Amino acid sequence: MRTNVSEGPGEVDLRPLSARSVVLSLLLGAQPPELPVRDLLRAVEPLGVAGSTLRAALSRMVAAGDLRSADAVYRLSDRLLERRRRQDAAVHPETRPWDGDWEMTVVTATGRGPAERAELRAELTALRLAELREGVWLRPANLLRPRPDELGAVARHFTTRPEEPARRLAADLWPLGTWAGTAEALLARITATADRPAERFTVLAAVVRHLLADPVLPPELLPADWPGPVLRAAYTRHRAELVAAVLGNPG
Repeated sequence: MRTNVSEGPGEVDLRPLSARSVVLSLLLGAQPPELPVRDLLRAVEPLGVAGSTLRAALSRMVAAGDLRSADAVYRLSDRLLERRRRQDAAVHPETRPWDGDWEMTVVTATGRGPAERAELRAELTALRLAELREGVWLRPANLLRPRPDELGAVARHFTTRPEEPARRLAADLWPLGTWAGTAEALLARITATADRPAERFTVLAAVVRHLLADPVLPPELLPADWPGPVLRAAYTRHRAELVAAVLGNPG
């Protein structure tokens, strides 16, 4: 059963910009992660966010604990910085050489409601595991990332070596052709929107979502022209360029 299926080959999931996402990206691009409101107002204009919309978003984000405000300067909260650190680690995952072993997680808890089951599936998918059959999740053991402690209450973890050829098993578990086709389409969109900041911002947000669905398989199990590393490099470069362009030299 394939779990990482989203759009079809070459289809791009573009979503409208929200003022909140724009503010977060701009603050995360600033060092330190804080900006006066006047610089935020100037920076969001080329991204299509009106001043009144920005001020309303800032108020909501302060009330929600996403931002701290003092003397008309807005700074990311520690909670948001930590969440972004986790997302950055997911976009740029740490790997190790693969020795042929696979991780296997077997769900052992019973009697859970639909919401709990959906939450667990989302958590296992975020760990880049794929479901072989109900309750049995696999992936090559080449990723270095922490496993949430709470998983120990609902699942057991093993190391295994399936008898089935690894490339065939990986192809059964993940829609590699679909993922690669969308990655190529996103790369083309990044290039096409280089002179349109608002559109490029939207495309880069779609790139993040797509990279989070990358199975990050060992090179031995991937096609030779796998676009994952190229997409990661393009995202990193273009995001830095975009944030620098819209922020200019705030002061």
